[in-house]
Amino acid sequence: MSNINDSLEANPIIGALPHMVLPNEIEQKKIEVFFLLSGSIMEIQDRVNFLKDLGKKVFVHADLIEGLAKDTTAIDYIKKYIKPDGILSTRSNLLRYGKEIGLLTVQRIFMIDSLSFKSGIKMIESYKPDFVEVMPGIIPRAISELKNKISPPIIAGGMITEKDDVIQALKAGAIAVSTSKRELWILD
Repeated sequence: MSNINDSLEANPIIGALPHMVLPNEIEQKKIEVFFLLSGSIMEIQDRVNFLKDLGKKVFVHADLIEGLAKDTTAIDYIKKYIKPDGILSTRSNLLRYGKEIGLLTVQRIFMIDSLSFKSGIKMIESYKPDFVEVMPGIIPRAISELKNKISPPIIAGGMITEKDDVIQALKAGAIAVSTSKRELWILD
C-alpha cells in the first residue's frame, strides 16, 4: 500500500474515468492513480493493461463492471483475470473479501446525513479498508470529522469540479481527490 500512498503524495489527484474510452492524453498526465468507473468484462482487462503499461496504479469499481455479479466470485475473477491494483465499491462484503485475497480496497461512502456518517464509521471499523472515498467530496467539515474517527486514509470524490474543491478537501485531511474533470488532473 505504501507504493499507492507514495503515488498519492507525489500527486494527490486520482483520475476518475467514468466512460469506456480512455482519453488519449493519459500518457502525458502526471496522475499516477486511476479509478475505472465503468466497463464490461469484454474490455475492462484491456483498459487496466493499457494503464498499467503506462506505469499507472489502477482500481476498478467492482459494482459497475457489466457482466459480473456483485459477489465474491466476481472479485476472484477481477483479481485473477483483470489484475488491477485494487477495487472500489460501496459493498463492504466485496471489499472485505477483496482485501482477504490481496487486493487494495477503497470503500465508497455517501455522506448524506448524520445517520450515514455513523453507519459509515461502523462499517469502516468492521474491516478496515485501505482507503475510504467520501462522497460528495465537497464537504470539508465531514472529511475533517471523519479523519478524526477512522484510521484509513480518506479520498474525496464526487462533485469535485473546481480547483478550490481540491484545495479544501486536501486541507480538511483527504490524502487525495478523485475527479473526472480533466482540467483538474494537473494542478499548479
